[in-house]
Amino acid sequence: MEGKARLYVPATLANLGSGFDALGVALDLYLEVEAEPAREDAFFYEGEGFVEGTDNLIHQGYRAGMRALGLPPEPLRIRAFNPIPLARGMGSSSAALVAGVALADRFSGGSLGREGVFRVAAGVEGHPDNVAPAVYGGFVAALAEPPLAIPLPKPQGVYFVLAVPPYEVPTPLARAALPAKVPLKDAVFNLARSALWPAALSSGRLEALREACRDRLHQVYRAHLMPGILEAIEGALKAGALAAFVGGAGPTLAALAREDELEEVAKALEDYRGQGRTLVLNIGEGYFWKET
Repeated sequence: MEGKARLYVPATLANLGSGFDALGVALDLYLEVEAEPAREDAFFYEGEGFVEGTDNLIHQGYRAGMRALGLPPEPLRIRAFNPIPLARGMGSSSAALVAGVALADRFSGGSLGREGVFRVAAGVEGHPDNVAPAVYGGFVAALAEPPLAIPLPKPQGVYFVLAVPPYEVPTPLARAALPAKVPLKDAVFNLARSALWPAALSSGRLEALREACRDRLHQVYRAHLMPGILEAIEGALKAGALAAFVGGAGPTLAALAREDELEEVAKALEDYRGQGRTLVLNIGEGYFWKET
């Protein structure tokens, strides 16, 4: 690797309501990582929550990337600053994994490429709807098997209002809340609305996102883990949001809104947020490097 550089990997929102395990979007909030060869692995972390040890997700992603290339994972000294809230449905785990695989790509001279970074990270993570936007940026439709990700058009003049409660919802707990089977009419309901996302973004008919974000496959089954979430989604839509949905496994509630609606949408989410935080973020870019 020539020169010293810092890696930036975005936070992400998965599902977008109807697109369970298939749709996601990047946010303008970035995990920052620097790394250099060392005699033995080392990890220094600052930011949200606390992560320690060299079995962290960044090191895991790096080792997976090097294994995919058939190369030995030489020891790295990694420094990370993470502003992405942990276990809040904003893709902190996927950002770390993508960062690690991107490190493998850089230290191997670009042997993986962006597509290879996606394939490896999606294979490790298992759910591509967070990984794909972290790699490609903006809105993305993605499959895990076969690994495939297609970026969607990025609308202008819209922002995400995020209500981030003070408690965590671990992804395994949220996954366990899902039923093994769902009614056919609910599956069809989601299929139709997930198809509306790329149609609305491509045509510029953003008013259709209000219906595209509707879901019957996961949010209702997880609502007991996030008291008030369903009512808050309806409140955001009533306040003028273009779309509103649970970010990933939750508990963050994400509302997409035009600039002149941001204040009213944020106000509508105050009760749900409680003692947590409100973040207003632009749509983010895929991971990138800056020379230091």
